[in-house]
Amino acid sequence: MLQAFIFDVDGTLADTEQAHLAAFNHAFAQEGLDWHWDSELYTELLNISGGKERMLHYWKQVQPDVKDIDGGGVQDTINRLHEIKTAAYENAVNGGAVELRPGVLRLMDEARRAGIRLAIATTTSPVNIAALLRTAIGTDWREHFVAIGDASTAPIKKPHPQVYLQMIDALKLPPSACLAFEDSHNGLTAATAAGLQTIITPTDFTRHHDFSAALRQVPDLSQVSLAHLRAWHDEGLRAPGRTNAPRG
Repeated sequence: MLQAFIFDVDGTLADTEQAHLAAFNHAFAQEGLDWHWDSELYTELLNISGGKERMLHYWKQVQPDVKDIDGGGVQDTINRLHEIKTAAYENAVNGGAVELRPGVLRLMDEARRAGIRLAIATTTSPVNIAALLRTAIGTDWREHFVAIGDASTAPIKKPHPQVYLQMIDALKLPPSACLAFEDSHNGLTAATAAGLQTIITPTDFTRHHDFSAALRQVPDLSQVSLAHLRAWHDEGLRAPGRTNAPRG
């Protein structure tokens, strides 16, 4: 029986990546760096989960011999860039630059009325989650979710299943009673490794990813009802070779 939905945030609840990209470039300019990420480069960098990890990966690409001074210089710079980037992103969201994707809020409301619990499993920061959902849902947004896993609770980023395993534990449900919602291959890998059937709603940044392990891939949630999800979930449980235990 389907009892919970676990949502990724960036790309899944909202198509946030253009706003994130602009915020990264703002931070680079603010700190006087000659870095500038265009959409093509950012699409590649999204294979690295986590904003700090993404910047460090890029830094090592453009400057392979980069080293910490006294063990902290590089990380201090990454942390400062991330603080500037996060503030810029929050300002953009508060200014209406990002909205929830089609069908998301309607489906959440339908699920809550039916007694289905909602959770979040993301690699983004608590500040980013709050900025998005406070604007989209209201000041009581936190009451919509039984549990939230984010970069502060799950330091091992997707494609590792850590954040999903935490949410399954918090919900006190078997993976077979839950559905995950993702937009990327890393997210799908993390969810399926936790034993979760997964619905994929790709974005322009991720539609080229391999989603063959997904339960269903749909353009967005605008035409998806709770009845659809229950039927797909049941079909997935009956599929040959389906296992409900987490892997790894």
